[in-house]
Amino acid sequence: MAVKIRLKRMGKIRAPYYRIVVVDSRTKRDGRSIEEIGKYHPTEEPSYIEVDSPRALYWLGVGAQPSPQVEAILKLTGDWGTFKGEKNPTNTVKTKESKAEFVADEKKKPVLKPKAEAPAPKAKVEEAAAEDAAPVEAAPEAPAAEAPAAEAPAAADEDAAGATGDDAAADVSTESPLAGSEDAVVVEAEAAADAEPDAKA
Repeated sequence: MAVKIRLKRMGKIRAPYYRIVVVDSRTKRDGRSIEEIGKYHPTEEPSYIEVDSPRALYWLGVGAQPSPQVEAILKLTGDWGTFKGEKNPTNTVKTKESKAEFVADEKKKPVLKPKAEAPAPKAKVEEAAAEDAAPVEAAPEAPAAEAPAAEAPAAADEDAAGATGDDAAADVSTESPLAGSEDAVVVEAEAAADAEPDAKA
């Protein structure tokens, strides 16, 4: 049985990558392999080449014949020179440079602020204690909030008794639950605008 070391094509159309495999010479290109000893990705820049050197040297030593493409790859990795007995074979495979760490330009105004570091466990304990104390503090405030609400209906009754047409509309708008907010100002302005055309007519 003749054993070959050749490339097994994988990947998609126009996006190939290869496995360097040891196969019987009679099998199909992408058929069953005896062993995979490396990878070759020609579409990356620079090409990605990875070879399991001890296994490649073993198969070359027992008589496996590399295809011309695999022989070129083995020459780049230095395994072919080691097999032939050259002194000081070198690996000339180019590797991808590591990306430089991003450093924001301090002169420019940052668009996004970095996330705050995780709070220390001590801070979590303090937050839990604050949450426990919060319901106790909220209880005294609740009756204080109810007292103005109780006074408001009494004042509304007095105003309704003494108010006339346009004055009644203005008083109702001030008693809305939105009183004191921006929405209340808008509602009051709309009510006043509605009342003015009626007065002119």
